[in-house]
Amino acid sequence: MMPGLVTAKAQSSMQIAFHIGANCTDEDRLLKSVLKNADTFLQSKIAVPGPGRYRRLIRETIQGLERNRPDADTRDALLDAIIDQDDVRRVLLSNDNFMCVPNRIFESGLFYAQAEPKVRGLHRLFPQDEISLFMGIRNPVSFLQETQRRADADTVSAYLGLLRPEDIRWSDVVRRIKTTAPDTPLTVWCNEDTPLLWETLIRRFADVPPDTPIKGRMDMLSAILTPAGIAVLTQKLKTAPPQTEAARHDLIAAIWEDHAVADAVEDEIDLPELHPDLVARMTQLYDEDLDRIAAMEGVTLLLPFA
Repeated sequence: MMPGLVTAKAQSSMQIAFHIGANCTDEDRLLKSVLKNADTFLQSKIAVPGPGRYRRLIRETIQGLERNRPDADTRDALLDAIIDQDDVRRVLLSNDNFMCVPNRIFESGLFYAQAEPKVRGLHRLFPQDEISLFMGIRNPVSFLQETQRRADADTVSAYLGLLRPEDIRWSDVVRRIKTTAPDTPLTVWCNEDTPLLWETLIRRFADVPPDTPIKGRMDMLSAILTPAGIAVLTQKLKTAPPQTEAARHDLIAAIWEDHAVADAVEDEIDLPELHPDLVARMTQLYDEDLDRIAAMEGVTLLLPFA
């Protein structure tokens, strides 16, 4: 038994959906949106515990497994500490810093060196459960700028250590996660597309039927659409709701063209080391990297216009 856990009643096998990051992509917005739907989801036996119940607990328990095997009742004790309700079939967990905090992203000369041990530890904690992973990614240019600031590093080169900016490949992280957990579904999306995908993300994460009412489905769109655009979209969704995800994405895109908030989705890059030529090169490599991710077995890359 890991420290801090108490013996608990046996919990039946369940689905565990875990949003594992990446850093500086979500800022807990997905968690906040699903928490708005906690009562509705619970009617479908889906639990949405508050982050204070599991983030530190799971992190410390995984760290405790580095030199020890989990006791037979560790998994049940964890779930008993995380979930209040009985007869739950799915639990939704989210932690942007699950793989590591920003100042460890490039340690050991590897992009997210902690991805594999963390995912391996998660599966050791929940060996009998059906785990699915969800991860947002971001253009390496803005990702590098924002994570360097969070890590309080003086320069890009000091922050990256052995790596160069153009060495950042999300496909490498995805590949290593899938090598560690080949049978675990992994859903990936681009932070740049998140406003268009928001309702889709909530539904995919919760795994609820298309007719399930969703609160907070406009949470991200309000940042990129003017109030007039939100009003038009709300009216369209009420009078002629799209019947498919693709149709909904097309509707949002059409309204976005006429009612976009100026510069709402543009990141201002102001680090001297990230000069325009390097930014263009990194963005091109990012686009090519998305094709690699889309082709990976067991990985779903969500795109708004696929």
